[in-house]
Amino acid sequence: PPSVASRVVDLVMFFCVWGEACNIRHMPECLWFLYHKMMEEYTMEQNQRSLYAGHFLDCVVTPIFKILSANMKSNADHINKRNYDDFNEFFWSRDCLQYRYSCEDPNERTDSEDPNNRLTTPLPGEMQQPITVGMLNAPKTFLEKRSWLRGVMALSRVIEWHIVTFYLLAVVAFSHDLVWGWVVTLEVASGVFWIFNALSIIWALLEVWASYPGIHLAGTSIFGSVFVLVARFLILVYQTLYLMWTYGPSKGSYLGIEADSTFWWWQYVWLSLLCMIPYIVEAVTNLVPSITTKLFTSRNDYIQTFLNILFPISRLYTAKEMHESFKHTTVYVFFWATLISWKLYFSYVFEVYSMVLPTIELTDDFANYPEQSFIKMSLLLGLRWLPQFIVYCIDMSIWYSVWQAFAGTSVGFSDHLGDIRSMKDIRNSFGRAPEHFCSKMLSPDAGSRRGSSASILNFGASEGSLDSRRQSLSNPNLGKEGQSLLGNDPHKLQGYVNRLLDVRIQKWVMFSTVWNEVIDHFRTEDLISNKERDYLKFSRFDGFSQAIYLPVFQTAGVVEEALDLLEGQMVDDYQPTDNELFKPILNHVTMRTAIAEVWELGSHVLLKLLGPVHNDDAVFIINYVMKWVENGTMSDHMKIAKIRGIVNGLVGLVNVLKGVSRRKPALQRRSTGRKKSIAKPTGPPAKGIRRSISAGALSAGNVAQTPLVQTQKKDENVVIIDALRDQTRDKCRAFVNSLKGIMNASDREGKEVMDRLTFALSMENGFFWDDAYASDALDDLSRSDIFKSVLTKLQGLVACHPDEVEPKSKEARRRLTFFVNSLFMDMPNAPSIHDMFSWNVLTPYYKETVTLNKSELESRSDALGVSTMLYLQTLFKPDWANFLERMGLQDEEKVWSKEVATETRQWASIRAQTLNRTVSGMMYFEKALRLLANLERLDDDTTNDLMGEKFGYIVSCQVYGQMKKDQDPKAEDIDDLMHRYPHLRIAYIDAARINRSGEMGFYSCLVKSDGNGGIQEIYRVRLPGNPILGEGKPENQNHAMIFSRGEFVQTIDMNQEGYFEEALKMRNALQEFAKRDGPMPTTILGLREHIFTGSVSSLANYMALQETSFVTLGQRVLTKPLCIRLHYGHPDVFDKLFFITRGGISKSSKGINLSEDIFAGY
Repeated sequence: PPSVASRVVDLVMFFCVWGEACNIRHMPECLWFLYHKMMEEYTMEQNQRSLYAGHFLDCVVTPIFKILSANMKSNADHINKRNYDDFNEFFWSRDCLQYRYSCEDPNERTDSEDPNNRLTTPLPGEMQQPITVGMLNAPKTFLEKRSWLRGVMALSRVIEWHIVTFYLLAVVAFSHDLVWGWVVTLEVASGVFWIFNALSIIWALLEVWASYPGIHLAGTSIFGSVFVLVARFLILVYQTLYLMWTYGPSKGSYLGIEADSTFWWWQYVWLSLLCMIPYIVEAVTNLVPSITTKLFTSRNDYIQTFLNILFPISRLYTAKEMHESFKHTTVYVFFWATLISWKLYFSYVFEVYSMVLPTIELTDDFANYPEQSFIKMSLLLGLRWLPQFIVYCIDMSIWYSVWQAFAGTSVGFSDHLGDIRSMKDIRNSFGRAPEHFCSKMLSPDAGSRRGSSASILNFGASEGSLDSRRQSLSNPNLGKEGQSLLGNDPHKLQGYVNRLLDVRIQKWVMFSTVWNEVIDHFRTEDLISNKERDYLKFSRFDGFSQAIYLPVFQTAGVVEEALDLLEGQMVDDYQPTDNELFKPILNHVTMRTAIAEVWELGSHVLLKLLGPVHNDDAVFIINYVMKWVENGTMSDHMKIAKIRGIVNGLVGLVNVLKGVSRRKPALQRRSTGRKKSIAKPTGPPAKGIRRSISAGALSAGNVAQTPLVQTQKKDENVVIIDALRDQTRDKCRAFVNSLKGIMNASDREGKEVMDRLTFALSMENGFFWDDAYASDALDDLSRSDIFKSVLTKLQGLVACHPDEVEPKSKEARRRLTFFVNSLFMDMPNAPSIHDMFSWNVLTPYYKETVTLNKSELESRSDALGVSTMLYLQTLFKPDWANFLERMGLQDEEKVWSKEVATETRQWASIRAQTLNRTVSGMMYFEKALRLLANLERLDDDTTNDLMGEKFGYIVSCQVYGQMKKDQDPKAEDIDDLMHRYPHLRIAYIDAARINRSGEMGFYSCLVKSDGNGGIQEIYRVRLPGNPILGEGKPENQNHAMIFSRGEFVQTIDMNQEGYFEEALKMRNALQEFAKRDGPMPTTILGLREHIFTGSVSSLANYMALQETSFVTLGQRVLTKPLCIRLHYGHPDVFDKLFFITRGGISKSSKGINLSEDIFAGY
């Protein structure tokens, strides 16, 4: 459609102008001038010319750039030189339209395709002078005069408010002590109108002083300023006269009018109300901000005349459409109304009223004693009241800090900030975390049949696909057979699929995947040890009934709590039923899950430990116990009061079995692998042993052959020394005896279980008496990684206290609590990867450290007194120990070996303020998006395409090209970063000689890794000159901005980093831009910072707290409820389209915009 085509042409035209504008991008009004002039030419030119590449740069951008460069590089004071803002404001006026945009000579314009054919038809505006002429003659539009009066003028409203309110409080205080009537009090209080008018004249004079001659104003504005000054001065004169006559004789003749004081007071009031009209209008517009927008944007001549006369400087106000909703205004007014009310009450009681009596006494002395000097009395009164007034002006900031704390606390409570502050809080809320995680941080695409459910199904198939806990326990050694049976039985397969497709299981599996990834990154960063990592991660075991098992830190100590619950219900004269006993446990999700895990994992450990000889007996006992559980008859067959003994026995056994991980198995098996022949006992059983043998043992006895028996007898003479085996036997016997002790001997089924246990203890060819068999069983376990993982998990369940399994690192605990707490906060739901906003991260870099090398780490620092490496090892001692463990090093001398040196440099660099740390943290965004894409069933090709579309990281390394030429090691470190992160892009300014005279050409370049160890150049954009005209950092950001492709830009300083768990929430954060809480769109999204250098020293900790107070707490209150936050700095996210049309994200005029990024919000 034509409308769409027109819109496309507009966008293409603007982006073409913006892309080649270079430093002109700091002047948005100039950009729009170029755009409109070129669009006018485009629409009116009949035959489009074909120009050479670079024509726009040579004929339009370069001439403007040269003027900018000459002024910006001038050594003159800012009074005598023009900067970006001065030139930009030249394009505010209509005068700029008198010039043409191009500096090309119209008489020399030719078509590039036919140089001999000169264009004779002049184009629109072709005969006008070029814009460079207008810029050369343009005056300096704004000059901030250096004087303390500028500060007074900037704080004029604050000063005026304090003077007026202090006067009113003094009137009330004197009225109370002097017992004035309400009439006299009103007359004295009305003096505030005179103060208002006098101060208004002062502020108007200051505006004239500040504006003339630097600011060019229209004739109506000048007339308005003069009119306001003259009118207010005349009103002030008559106000003064009327007040004098009000307090004069009760009957007097003034101006030929005989009237009493009341008459003159009313004349004073009516005249004062006339000069209060601007205050009333301003108050109404502040209470209803939309009126301000309507007034400033109105095209009505009367309204504009009113504004020009009463508010002449309003023509310079650019944010004429910025206003908040009435709802936000109400909250804002309530905040300040309560604050001001309390401040006035406190000041009245402690600052003003306390001065009334001394003042009365001094004036009384002057009135009653003629020798008293009026000057002396006035001086004493001034010296007494001045400190009170100064305190009165200062304490407003103190009360604001208090109110800010109250407001911030209430906002924190409403947003659930800090609800989770410890690992205990995490454990209490962990059961709800998957639900919140999946609902907020995953899109609806996650969990579909093609996605995580399918992955769960594949995961289950690899586990052995056993459809019930009983099947897995009754035949634990038939994994492959179980898989084949499951595949052949459609009913079992359907039941298994239905169980896996349960929504709750999906959520837990997806949450566990992300949680484990977070913990793995903690381990990679060496915040936690291997042991702590195992305690914090969800567990998955092949061949087990559950898809996942809770982390040890969540279930540690829960079994002990369950035992306390059971023992607390045991009463001597009352035997509770199973339902009564286990109801508290069943109602507690974590406790129920922990006990189920202990049962399954404990059964697995015992079955594997005892081996095939005892398999049938163990399965017989396990099935009996499971039947009792299902029937609710455990208390009938077992002595529940003695269940702690079983747990203690299991704890002892598990603690001993931990030695399996350090056991070195024998090269060959000691036993034959067959069961010995056992003859049925013919006589009475031995003491303590019932006549009971297992069916498995009996069947084995029938197939025993004589040669085997002879061989075994020969081997039985060999003594096998095995300390771990003997300790394990002792603990296992104690555990079996505790099982026997808990059984009810008077019950038939309980007696059968006891018989099985007794026989197992007496089998000569079993684990308890056959040395070779027992040693081989432990050797098999030492080879099984699954068994070791199960054992670690089981030990955490039954043998660890909650404090023992928590991470020792404060940083790890802080990050975990913040991550889990954020899941329960109000955040926008995540869209799909396809639908999410795109964004780029931009980091300016000059010559700072990239990656610390060996010489830098081992050299002695004068500031530290020790080497940097020793300092880091001391400061991060637990992290260093975790690093050595991760590298498998016992000797610290090997950290600089060829295999480990790179990792050592990396470990040190991510603990210092290096570019490596920043890049590593920012590239977590890509890892997080890939993980989320995997959960949302996207294939690898689609994911790779989306990575380049949705996220990009650009480091603007200003002098990278010069580093390469100088063979600076920092350039090699930057190359290593590009090879490590293929989606990292490096932008830099390249300078090359273009002719023999030494003239230099400048280019904006973008490079990346080619994937084969080389560096590939992607773009090379010619510049009109060296773009570093103003402050280096904003100019560095500006030249790299053209390489960003996202809808939003996040600015990150080189001393910042990122966390993987926080990167997972970035697409939620970007959705804040889609919310419209008020009439204006969100253009800046602020993110809180954590100062990671706070642990270096007490001073650093103080500075970190100060930063937290100002940045996190202060900025939060300015945003909510005050809605007045503009911009603080990095790491905020900007609406890119909004800011590139308004001068960029930072200002760069040298010597003025020192804090470059704070101006982005203005």
